[in-house]
Amino acid sequence: MIDHPVLFCLHVLGGSARMWRPLAERLGPHRRCVAIDLPGFGDEAASPGGPVAAMADHVAAHVQAEAPPGPWLLVGNSMGAKIALALARRSEDGDPALSGLAGLVLLAGSPPAPEPMAEERRQAMIAWVDADPETRRREAEAFVSANVGAPLPPEDHARMVEDVLRANPQAWKAWLASGADEDWRGRIGTLGTPALVVSGAQDGDLGPEAQAALTLPHLARHRHVVAPGAGHLLPLERPEELAALIHAFLDNPPETTESPTLPPAFAALMGSDRVNTRLRTTLRERMREPDGPFCLRPGERATLAACLDRVLPQPGPGRIDLARRIDARLATGTGDGWRFAALPPDAEAYSRALRTLDAAARAAQGRPFSDLDGPDQDALLDHAAAGRLPAVPDGIAPELMTCWFEELRAEAVRTWLAHPAGLAAIGFTGIGAGGDDADALPGYRLTGLNARESWEGPILAAAGDAR
Repeated sequence: MIDHPVLFCLHVLGGSARMWRPLAERLGPHRRCVAIDLPGFGDEAASPGGPVAAMADHVAAHVQAEAPPGPWLLVGNSMGAKIALALARRSEDGDPALSGLAGLVLLAGSPPAPEPMAEERRQAMIAWVDADPETRRREAEAFVSANVGAPLPPEDHARMVEDVLRANPQAWKAWLASGADEDWRGRIGTLGTPALVVSGAQDGDLGPEAQAALTLPHLARHRHVVAPGAGHLLPLERPEELAALIHAFLDNPPETTESPTLPPAFAALMGSDRVNTRLRTTLRERMREPDGPFCLRPGERATLAACLDRVLPQPGPGRIDLARRIDARLATGTGDGWRFAALPPDAEAYSRALRTLDAAARAAQGRPFSDLDGPDQDALLDHAAAGRLPAVPDGIAPELMTCWFEELRAEAVRTWLAHPAGLAAIGFTGIGAGGDDADALPGYRLTGLNARESWEGPILAAAGDAR
């Protein structure tokens, strides 16, 4: 638990310190926000801006001036997140001015890698900032509207537009032409600082797939949350939700990686014109961890998680939490329309089958199934598959455990493949055969055995042995 921290908040391109007011109000007095205007923006608009390192120096001076006696966090939205990552590396490398950093909150963050932005749009944004006042206001309005999943309250929209208009044009262009494109991957490396990463499901450039591909691999201890229906300006769009997520993060910082990453090539494919908008939206929603309701008891969930680790191992960090997803599915009563007629409804079947398996473990080894070694778990699962587990009161009959275990295996694979990380792991490129123009679908041009199109190569190479 991180008690009474100070949160230093770094805004988005074109924003200012005042965009953090809604979040600060909801976090309350015991989690104080210190919002900082970055060089070239807000009350610092006289500055021409500068590279990431210079902006990091600016923030470090503010942190040192505040000198919080206890722990403190860096909270960054978009541009601010890249600066926060640079400061976290300095803190972990022993910079005395940055001692006490206890966590990162990265909202639709600009990653250590160059931002995945279309060059045409970058140049258009650079061009209009020097236009006449009428054009600048029109483009500023469009910029704010394009970066939210739904319209902001009128007063928030108006303040954000005014912040964009008072930004120093030199600082605006410096970020777009240089800062956003700086490559900090080698310098950032892998950070051990606990991090909460939040992405908006409707964010075009820096949405869930970009975070999973470009930011999460640099965070050894992270929690990634996808906000359905939200865009890029999360502090203004979802202050209530963000406050709750930050409270939970401070109460229970992640000790290990909790969400899967995506290879950059697959993330780029997801964001490309080869994938139609409806499919992209669905895939992004599937990256969101279900937040309930759930129906399994804690012991049953632990048994299920242990079963799934044996049925479908996921080596390495950032595993898909299959047990959580299946538990949420059971609670809704939805499914694929299929079950063995001899089994009870899914939620009941899972609960009783998991209790049967756990009882067999306790009878044979004197410990819960989740505490057994892998070979002992495998032996019990082999017995379940063969219908040889002992009967237990209110459990599943031994001969029906065969049916349930077949259902479990199928659901494990189905749930894993529903997640973009599962598709990426097997090098699946089929999502790239569509697009929004029904009259000009890209499809495949090469259909021969083992023929690969140029755009498939990086995705298949990243999948490697997983195929």
